[in-house]
Amino acid sequence: MPDSDIIEAIAAGASLVYIVLLIRERIVCWPFGIAGSLLSIHLFIEARLYSEAILYTFYVGMGVWGWARWTLRAKAGSHPVTRLSVLGNGALIAASIAFGLALDHLLATFTDAERPLIDAMTTSFSFAATFLEVRKKLDAWVYWMAINFATIWLYQDRALDVYAALMGVYAALSVVGFFRWRNACRNP
Repeated sequence: MPDSDIIEAIAAGASLVYIVLLIRERIVCWPFGIAGSLLSIHLFIEARLYSEAILYTFYVGMGVWGWARWTLRAKAGSHPVTRLSVLGNGALIAASIAFGLALDHLLATFTDAERPLIDAMTTSFSFAATFLEVRKKLDAWVYWMAINFATIWLYQDRALDVYAALMGVYAALSVVGFFRWRNACRNP
């Protein structure tokens, strides 16, 4: 098994543990997410999916923030799941589309990126979903459902089969996460 296959398998395993623990609202999810993201960055650079490499670098930073935020909120005794307003979702979607189009232009113009538009859009919306996830917004799971299905195709196209399979599992877990967090939500 080539080194990149081993790294891909370990990264996928850590990422899967992360999502299962996230669904259960366990603070310990964050170190697994950080580890899986760190291992993934190199793989995406090799596959010339530069937006994904940027995204996973962002995940590392958000993992640190999420870990700190969830820990502080747990100590304070309050960190409920809530919803984003309709206006908030509209603004987040508009900003994600605008950023995705700008990133697509940059990637298509200045790099040898493969599939720059879908790579940029899944990256842009993943930034938004991760931000919502750290803030424990139920809406994050809806974003993840759409992102995960689009990403399955992108990863298969780039022969990242383990990641494509992981995205299939993530897509199913996004549905589970939505219903579990909805049951815990203060303002469904």
